[in-house]
Amino acid sequence: MSVQVFWFLPTHGDSRYLGSGEGARTVDLAYLQQVAGAADRLGYEGVLIPTGRSCEDPWVIASSLIGATQKLKFLVAVRPGLHQPALAARMAATFDRLSQGRLLVNLVTGGDRAELEGDGVFLDHAARYEQSAEFIRIWREILARSHDGQPFDYDGRHLQVKGARLLYPPVQRPHPPVWFGGSSEAAHGLAAEQVERYLSWGETPAEVAKKIADVRARAESKGRRVAFGIRLHVIVRETEDEAWRAAESLISRVDDATVIRAQQAFARMDSEGQRRMAALHRQGANRSREALEISPNLWAGVGLVRGGAGTALVGSPEQVAARIEEYAALGIDAFILSGYPHLEEAYRFAELVFPRLPRAVQQQLSPSRVTGPFGEAIANVDVPTRLRAQS
Repeated sequence: MSVQVFWFLPTHGDSRYLGSGEGARTVDLAYLQQVAGAADRLGYEGVLIPTGRSCEDPWVIASSLIGATQKLKFLVAVRPGLHQPALAARMAATFDRLSQGRLLVNLVTGGDRAELEGDGVFLDHAARYEQSAEFIRIWREILARSHDGQPFDYDGRHLQVKGARLLYPPVQRPHPPVWFGGSSEAAHGLAAEQVERYLSWGETPAEVAKKIADVRARAESKGRRVAFGIRLHVIVRETEDEAWRAAESLISRVDDATVIRAQQAFARMDSEGQRRMAALHRQGANRSREALEISPNLWAGVGLVRGGAGTALVGSPEQVAARIEEYAALGIDAFILSGYPHLEEAYRFAELVFPRLPRAVQQQLSPSRVTGPFGEAIANVDVPTRLRAQS
């Protein structure tokens, strides 16, 4: 088994407690450099940068961090209806060249009608997916043809280009990989036809297996293969009891009125993925472990007030590693994780869970150029022995 582990840049804010300003911290360039630098040094494959009106612009953020990192990849969103495909292709090629091939592209169709209309997008759900399919088809062709200088024409229902040409090709051939997530019928069809990796939010293993099987079958019918990833939060501590106490603490400042307001806002969205997330905690403001642990070590508490990914792996290092292996056995080989606060939790997960992943994975993640010291010297004489992963 071989998996890639990604972290998350909290450009919409970071805190010790959800739904509260208590314990919040300023997310400025210096802090984002800390989080990205930690992810880079600890051996994470890359970072996801969120998108939307509640976030800083992902392309500006990613560009500002190229020089602050060495190997870290950046999963950055393109938004059909906000970006034009030819401009998005130039942006992608430029970033890929400047970062020496460290770009991954996240195709985001969007599911919040109020946000989309504020951005000037008034298409309904079906039409947005039609537009997204046209967008990424044009984007891919422009970048692929840039390697031999060929122009591209396209006349679609929503988008048209004539003689589109890119003079400076990306480092990655034929183009930076496209990642995409969505739970609707239209989303699965788009994933099967157009993208390199399909992403699921953290539903139960049984539900994720159904989505993987459907997308895989659709892709195979078109002669394609699609890889799979999952987006989860994580709360890992040295013992299971500590982890569950940390989960309870994370939502301890949220009151019932805040939960109700958040759930009402989510209900107005036309995102099938968001509907499925909300369905995981239909018991409203009930924040007990019994109500929110929807599968062993899978907790829906984050989704009480946070849109998008709303579940977390909660448990001891051994339990969290076991759940990762469970999802990996379904075909997931990319895990995009996050935790609050994001700087401390990036270290905590790497220190507690990386050594418990299978040896091939642990070696892939470890910064092998570092030889020591590991831990503080003891009595000015000895240094601690470095713990090694067990196969």
